Amino acid sequence: MSTQNKTNRKTILDIKKMKIQGEKIAVLTAYDYGMASIMDESDIDIILVGDSLGMVVLGYDTTLPVTMEDMLHHTKAVSRAANSALIVADMPFLSYQVSTQTALANAGRFLQEANAQAVKLEGGRECADTIQKITSAGIPVMAHLGLTPQSIHQIGGYRVQGKKEDSAHRIIEDAKIIEEAGAFAVVLECIPEGLASEITQSISIPTIGIGAGVECDGQVLVINDILGMYDKFTPKFVKKYANLNLEIKKAVKSYISEVKNGTFPDSEHSFK
Repeated sequence: MSTQNKTNRKTILDIKKMKIQGEKIAVLTAYDYGMASIMDESDIDIILVGDSLGMVVLGYDTTLPVTMEDMLHHTKAVSRAANSALIVADMPFLSYQVSTQTALANAGRFLQEANAQAVKLEGGRECADTIQKITSAGIPVMAHLGLTPQSIHQIGGYRVQGKKEDSAHRIIEDAKIIEEAGAFAVVLECIPEGLASEITQSISIPTIGIGAGVECDGQVLVINDILGMYDKFTPKFVKKYANLNLEIKKAVKSYISEVKNGTFPDSEHSFK
């Protein structure tokens, strides 16, 4: 674990300052203590405890079955490990859409019970009142526009958003609305790079891209994707920096083989 004191943790003011100074913001997801420790020691700026854990950790087909208890459980584990990164927790489906009061109560649980420093929720103008309510209570909010996985049935699948002029204009307007509502940053997922660039230049809060081109203020990917651990499907925007799926299988098969043929444990791994 990093030896840096948690009082030196990055804040939303640091993240906003990075946009002003032109420093790119690096964001990755994490769901457990071990991985969060490695990321924190690697000086990641933001750790997102994403509801993507529903797919890459819990084995669901979408993020929709993920519950508040799931998210709190994993956020607690990550927060125990990370000393310097800003920890942002995804608010799961129906934890903020029912009412602003419910949204505020659930957002507060992430800070009070799980030691997150901010929450993330999906949606534009329809979430403006909710964002304003949560931020007014002192809870930082990261917004999420473009492809919003919790609305996957409504938008008709995992496809690029904002390709047509009217939908692009709506996303630009939404970005300005959620900025005005108090969001400190916004994830832009699966939108044309030109649109993402226009949004990045038109708002003062940082944009974090995922499948939105290099002109965003930062980038976010799922850790299981970049390590090659999740092989059900690989989106076009994912770059694999390792193939741990293959390496883990090799290690497991070697272990099985040595157990079967009686070469493990040997004298080096036994007690006299």
